[in-house]
Amino acid sequence: MKISRDVSLRAAWRALCALGRLSVWTSRAQTPIRIAGSPRSRRRPPRRVRWRRRVLGLMLVFAIGGIGAAVLSLVMPREHAAAARVITIAPGTEARRILHRLAEEGIIAHPLPVLAYLALTRQGAHLKAGDYRFPSPISPLEAIRRLIRGEVVTEKITIPEGLNRFEIAELIARLPIRDADRALEFTEDVSLIRDLDPQADSLEGYLFPDTYMYTPSTSARELIARMVRRFREVFTEEDRARARALGFTVREIVTLASLIEKEAKLAEERPLISSVFHNRLRRGMRLECDPTVLYAALLEGEEDRIIHRSDLARPSPYNTYLSPGLPPGPIASPGREALRAALYPASTDYLYFVVDGTRQDGAHRFARTWAEHQANVAIYRRAQARFSRPSP
Repeated sequence: MKISRDVSLRAAWRALCALGRLSVWTSRAQTPIRIAGSPRSRRRPPRRVRWRRRVLGLMLVFAIGGIGAAVLSLVMPREHAAAARVITIAPGTEARRILHRLAEEGIIAHPLPVLAYLALTRQGAHLKAGDYRFPSPISPLEAIRRLIRGEVVTEKITIPEGLNRFEIAELIARLPIRDADRALEFTEDVSLIRDLDPQADSLEGYLFPDTYMYTPSTSARELIARMVRRFREVFTEEDRARARALGFTVREIVTLASLIEKEAKLAEERPLISSVFHNRLRRGMRLECDPTVLYAALLEGEEDRIIHRSDLARPSPYNTYLSPGLPPGPIASPGREALRAALYPASTDYLYFVVDGTRQDGAHRFARTWAEHQANVAIYRRAQARFSRPSP
């Protein structure tokens, strides 16, 4: 009987261990009850959970695809029809409005990806105002980089030495800038030089000859003001002190420099021509400078002409054949070297000069006496006669 009971106990224990390897679920809460040693249940999750997972997966795929498409739209070059146009961004324009303008011009497809990029990189406030050209094709990212770097459209104009304000205004009037047709009017704004030249009735002589950069949004007034500022940079306080030491005002030095600029064709002759004018002024002699006669004719509406003997008798304060001393004001814009020559003339006793007819480079012959000068004039006339004689 004892053996039989032991066998029954062992059989029951084996059965219980076998049951322990099964998963038992409660009928109410459907909560798995795992007996020690049993494996986890492999039951499929409910349908609602599976649906949510699928939706989240699709959303993730679409999000990744959208981000990829946005990034691609930023870096892919885009063809557009605005390559030849200048796009002007006014100061203070918000990034959103700038991007809408680029989208209207076809430079970017849509402002939203670019706005997102600017927000992420915190560069929206770094877009610079100005005039821009965007080549085709160009990527939106490169277009934005141009705006951040401020790569505005710039052109340049070179004002040669020796032009008068009428000629300078004519050059400016041809530029594609604002108020170009009012350039001559702006050369009369003497408020720009009132401290330098209280007697000035125009900016003649103070529009410094140099190369200037401009954009389509530059105004003619701004460009002219820049020329005056450049004059102030070149004609330093040291130069003003030198003028005072010579007994000249700024206006007189600029006037003298304009005569030197118009007469001298060779750089090395500027100090020599200056010495002639200084010597004649000290002696009370008339300067007899031909360019002043032509300027007098210009003020009376006669342009682009050569000097005639009758012009020497023209009644004008600018006619230095009739009026003693310097003319009333400058007749052109002198360059740096002409201004320096007016302040630092060569040390000579020359009183006359005339074109050297034996040379073709605009050189002059200088003389101390009237007799020497007449001899030089004779050389010039013989050379002119020889050059004007028709060939057989």
